[in-house]
Amino acid sequence: MGKKTEESNQESRVAEKERLKKPPLYAVLLVNDDYTPMDFVIHILLKFFQKTEEEAMQIMLQVHEKGQGICGIFSREIAETKAMRVVQYAQEHKYPLQTRIQPA
Repeated sequence: MGKKTEESNQESRVAEKERLKKPPLYAVLLVNDDYTPMDFVIHILLKFFQKTEEEAMQIMLQVHEKGQGICGIFSREIAETKAMRVVQYAQEHKYPLQTRIQPA
């Protein structure tokens, strides 16, 4: 009887670990364009991603030089929401800034 109880406890622990599995993470990327000013990109990074001035400058330069830059890593729902809000905010300010999300 002790062996069955031990097996049940082990099965319970495995089931609990599976339930508590962390969700997959996604990176939010800003995509370079020829129209959005660098200052606006920095503003976006400060406002939506709570970056420091220095971090925002480094990411903005990465976007400018490499075509894209990672703003942050989040669960899928948060990444999608942040990406959508950034694009919407950019459009409200008449800029074509685009975002992407990808598995981190």
